[in-house]
Amino acid sequence: MKELQTDSVNSLPQKWQAAEKAAWFKKQKIQRSYQHDVTNRLTDLPEYFIVEQYGELCYPPHKYPLYTVKPRIWDANKATILITGGVHGYETSGVLGALSFIEKYSRQYAQRFNIVVAPCVSPWGYETINRWNADTVDPNRSFYQPSPAQEAALLMDYVEKLDADFIAHIDLHETTDTDNTEFRPALAARDAKVQPLWAIPDGFYLVGDEENSKPDFQRAIIDSVKKVTHIAPADSNGKIIGEPISQHGVINYAAKKLGLCCAFSNALYSTTTEVYPDSPKVTAEECIHAQVAAITGGLDYLINNNLV
Repeated sequence: MKELQTDSVNSLPQKWQAAEKAAWFKKQKIQRSYQHDVTNRLTDLPEYFIVEQYGELCYPPHKYPLYTVKPRIWDANKATILITGGVHGYETSGVLGALSFIEKYSRQYAQRFNIVVAPCVSPWGYETINRWNADTVDPNRSFYQPSPAQEAALLMDYVEKLDADFIAHIDLHETTDTDNTEFRPALAARDAKVQPLWAIPDGFYLVGDEENSKPDFQRAIIDSVKKVTHIAPADSNGKIIGEPISQHGVINYAAKKLGLCCAFSNALYSTTTEVYPDSPKVTAEECIHAQVAAITGGLDYLINNNLV
């Protein structure tokens, strides 16, 4: 685990207004292709899936169509699961892990579940490698009504129209070194509020919903992932990113109150994964495998415990 940084971001003037937000937006650059990395892969899916466009983001001069993958034939007798990736666009393995699960592992689960996947909720963030959207809003703090983030609003509207009762929702994320070096300092500047820096945990961990924690479900996911990569230890205070652990590799947040993606679907079982891609112990491919293992571990738990 990296040594805890004790400094904070200081010398804060005032909250960003429209001019500061516009200046920030102008500094952002396209660094990779949503079309190449994501949408092109959606053209060759297993035959039991269809791709559905549920909206479009317009951040001039670019437009980004938003897609979900869902069953070609919806079976009301099956349990329904939701998998979301790229809510924070810069968290690469979440996007690629969702796609990998669809391509390689979904067949064995499609017999038991209606599988709905939104592989890249924030494509502008994916291309510019950003946590925020182009309006300097964090989509993963915006899953409430009315939402300040187009990304969250469009996905919530789509899911509501599905009119499905989700048994599980797994939201795929990463915790990176840039959380401390870039994103928390930017947050401090935007809000003119000191943001303490935290120790970045070296390893995989989960964030459960403290109002719906489902510890056995979380434990099953950790057990699945630890076959692929290492689990983050608690720090000397028994915490991960400032929160007390509820069990090995698991912390809990007030997910609904914070507007987190994992809670908006009201799934009976929900979690947010956190992969650490900057660890010297892992490769990019292993990070993708960890995300897939989290999904399969959660679904196997539901099956093995006769919950579906």
